Amino acid sequence: MHDNPETAPDGRPPAPAPEGRWARFRKTPWWPAVVLVFILAAAAGLFAGSYTYTMADPTPHQLPTAVVGSYDQARGRAFLAGLGEALNSSVRTHVYDSRDAALAAVENQKVFGVFELRDNGQHVLLDVSSASGSSVAELLEQAAPAVGRATGVSVTVRDVNPLQDGDPRGLAIFYISLAAVIIGFVGAIQLSVHARALTPLERIAFTAAYALLGGFAIAAVVDWLLGALDLPFVESWLILAFTMFASGMTFTMFNTLVGRWAMLPTWGVMILLGNPSSGGAVSWPLLPSALGVIGQWLPPGASVNAQHTAVYFAGHQHAFPFLVLAGWALVSCAVFWIWRHRHPGGREQRPPDLAPDGGGA
Repeated sequence: MHDNPETAPDGRPPAPAPEGRWARFRKTPWWPAVVLVFILAAAAGLFAGSYTYTMADPTPHQLPTAVVGSYDQARGRAFLAGLGEALNSSVRTHVYDSRDAALAAVENQKVFGVFELRDNGQHVLLDVSSASGSSVAELLEQAAPAVGRATGVSVTVRDVNPLQDGDPRGLAIFYISLAAVIIGFVGAIQLSVHARALTPLERIAFTAAYALLGGFAIAAVVDWLLGALDLPFVESWLILAFTMFASGMTFTMFNTLVGRWAMLPTWGVMILLGNPSSGGAVSWPLLPSALGVIGQWLPPGASVNAQHTAVYFAGHQHAFPFLVLAGWALVSCAVFWIWRHRHPGGREQRPPDLAPDGGGA
């Protein structure tokens, strides 16, 4: 008869082998704390780097402008060539038949300024639009007169669509959109912590509820209380609510897919990439070209674009930013719903056969 290798001579099971230090460390609360220390350090550097890269030294990359009048005369060609050289060949001129057509292009946000060349190119009337982008308008206001002096062309600058008095730098829209984005996903985080037992449908409904109320609060404070912006209130409110909902559901989607690390992709999409490339603080022609394109497809950029048009270009709203927000919201809801069993929240439903009797014997 042979001894059982799984038992000791006295018949009892052998003692488990002692764990190594690394295995014991992984089971302590120090392990996730150490991981978070390095993640937060990396996040701090990436946060500072992303904003510095996009905003510290804005440089024109592709600046669409309209040209009308004597642009084909020698003096006019010299002025436009000098302007392109001064702005590193970033100016893209589009010829229009009339000044009215060019100004309509400004209203539709196709161009950022109108150069009307008069008197065989000896005089230039530059119409800028601070509402289209204060940083771009400021750049044109500085560059055009300097080029005019160098080429012997007189330049007159005027602002055909100025910013509102309470928002002289054009940053208020960026701030309210930033608030909607951040509170949107922070709200979803708080629901996952303090209302963990919500069912999937309830979680979506409460996300929509705080988005509607939060969007109203942002618009009311900025418009009614502070008077910083004269908002088209209902439209601005709904844009903010839509932004908060899309942001909140984006976190919920990542929470379903990657669990407790959901903050990392949410922060990356919304804060590290989305906000610097949104065009709110620095207009998209001054952003690195790739970011200027990517930003329009992310919720922060879509929110800024929709809000910007609602406030300063009434009647010229575009469907694209709303489609972007709707896409993020629908995809996030769909992913959450399809894989809802993976979400760390929810509550168990008691099977019917285990329900307590409702009657007598």
